[in-house]
Amino acid sequence: MTLTWTRRRASVVRFWRAYRTHRAGVAGLGGLALLALVAFAAPLLVGSEVQSVTHAPGGALESPSGAFPLGTDQFGRSLLGLLVWGTRISLTVGLLAAVLSVAIGTLVGIVAGHYGGWFATVVMRITDWFLVMPTLVLAIVLATVMSRSVWTVILAIGVTTWPTTARLVRAQTIAVESRPYIERAKGLGGGHRHVMARHVLPNVMPLVLAQTTLGISTAILTEATLAFLGLGDPSVVSWGGMLQDAREAGAVSSGHWWYLAPPGIAVALVALAFTLCGRAIESVLNPKLGVGR
Repeated sequence: MTLTWTRRRASVVRFWRAYRTHRAGVAGLGGLALLALVAFAAPLLVGSEVQSVTHAPGGALESPSGAFPLGTDQFGRSLLGLLVWGTRISLTVGLLAAVLSVAIGTLVGIVAGHYGGWFATVVMRITDWFLVMPTLVLAIVLATVMSRSVWTVILAIGVTTWPTTARLVRAQTIAVESRPYIERAKGLGGGHRHVMARHVLPNVMPLVLAQTTLGISTAILTEATLAFLGLGDPSVVSWGGMLQDAREAGAVSSGHWWYLAPPGIAVALVALAFTLCGRAIESVLNPKLGVGR
């Protein structure tokens, strides 16, 4: 056990040494660390009362000032406070939806790649059907027919974005199972579950990690889109929900840019940060990709 942990620590150290040579990846990681800190500290920074409509401290649609650096919404709530509080929901939805999507894709990919034959053919045809269908349309359908909640949004994103991961993991599984030590494991009596869990899964985990990081940015953008279309949870504050409120308040036609710009920029920046981290992880785990530093 000690030797195993020593090797794992050495692998982590090697990974970090290679990762920190990617300046863009380090910048993205720093931005994500700052956002995570803001999300955790939101109750201390702004408090949950920032969501209250009945106890709003300002007037409707006030422009940025010393009291309200980003102005107020149509209810008189501080947009800076709402932006900080919305970080919690947007990051949570993005992370959980991406984990669900990658978990489904990894399971499907490993099983299809391991068993092969007619079973893999059927599974991959189903995967191809999900792949060619517009993801946003499927997510909208699910979010429409189910109750409006954060968990509905997470489920809608997770069950519609897994096919890409499934195809990548299946290809990697086929490559792993062609190696000699897999034949030796089977010859020594290793069953299907043993081979998939003890030999295949550890070898596809680097790909899964990179795919998760990239998937979070997609999930956050999709959550913002669903909320902007009015399919999010109206009882919570998210960046997409702020954009929806701005549209309903007529911020575009009335020129209230301070209502639209902050949540839109926040969505773009967090998606960029996760993408930079994902590309850096891909480059470290597979130098043949040649991702720029």
